[in-house]
Amino acid sequence: MWAEWTIATRFLREGKSQSTLILVGIAVGVAVIVFLTALITGLQDNIIERTLGTQAHIRIVPTEEKNRVLPPPEGTTQLLLETRRAQRLRSINNWQQVLAVLDALDQVTAASPVISGPAFARRGEAIESVALVGIDAPRYQRIIPVQDDIVAGRFRIGAGDTVIGSQLAADLGLGVGDKLRLDGGQGRETVVNVAGIFELGVRELDSRYVYLDMKQAQSLLDLPGAATVIDVTVDDIFAAEAVAGRIARLTGVKAESWMETNAQLMNALRSQSLSTQMISVFVALSVALGIASVLSVSVVQRTREIGILRAMGTTRAQMLRVFLVQGGLFGLAGSVVGGLAGYGLVGAFNTFGPKLFFIPVDPWLPVFAALLATVTGVVSAAIPARRAARLDPVEAIRHV
Repeated sequence: MWAEWTIATRFLREGKSQSTLILVGIAVGVAVIVFLTALITGLQDNIIERTLGTQAHIRIVPTEEKNRVLPPPEGTTQLLLETRRAQRLRSINNWQQVLAVLDALDQVTAASPVISGPAFARRGEAIESVALVGIDAPRYQRIIPVQDDIVAGRFRIGAGDTVIGSQLAADLGLGVGDKLRLDGGQGRETVVNVAGIFELGVRELDSRYVYLDMKQAQSLLDLPGAATVIDVTVDDIFAAEAVAGRIARLTGVKAESWMETNAQLMNALRSQSLSTQMISVFVALSVALGIASVLSVSVVQRTREIGILRAMGTTRAQMLRVFLVQGGLFGLAGSVVGGLAGYGLVGAFNTFGPKLFFIPVDPWLPVFAALLATVTGVVSAAIPARRAARLDPVEAIRHV
């Protein structure tokens, strides 16, 4: 193998201009793969973080109520025009047992019961429609860390205290320590103290959410001891749909994953991933064509030298390996330079870019790119290598 390596490196040194051009082309291709893959991965992570930062990975909700249809009397035909039954606010059946099952699942990292329902928030003449969210604070903080998003006051609920969104506070002119009247309907009212104001960065949530402890919310919504939702997070967000199906089978409840409730987001993420793969394929194809063309020209230019080497005893297998080694060297060297360039582009984006999001770089990404480029180089060198190996020594030496 040492002879093949020596001949291959000599051929590369003799064609410095061609070698340099193809190395630059490979480096640019690898840099594009590394940078775009890291960019799209960072963008996806940012989108997922912003989307799931204010919601659970899986939500367990009560099953839908359906109309009960009595069978027709014997010997008669029943014509039925059925409309969908209106869904009332109600609790999950045996939610404490369901919660215990969730706590025992390995893939579940946190589970929190929630009671949520509509109400009115009043202050003086101002009135706003809000969503009461009764929570078990220690459990809920593991799902959505509201405490980290407090912009005024502190996160404290229970004993007449509440935490509200920044937009709702602005609409009602509320500050920390002010009183707020909550009306759950049918005479169920209470006055609470605003202990803190949060800002989740989602206008709909910041303008409607009012956090209470579960007992206060149960009283206002007339659902004593109830939980209308159980929020769940899992260790692998992309396994949420499978985990939701497992939860439904184990408990008989309705479990909705974030993939189901954010179908458009999932389509966008899949499209981004597909675009990255397509870019990598076309860049690899262009690299392969470049290496194949350069080595094909090299075979033509060095026909006499190949003939002399064959006449001196170099076997066809050895000559085949000479050009395969050249292809592998092209791919490896170009990928090393391209990987460093890709890292540089990522660093420049993170340092001097628009600061919209941070691009993390998977340490295995340059390794994968180097492997892809090297394999591509060897494969693309196969045709020129076979052509060189099949040359007849006599005809090759006579080549002008």
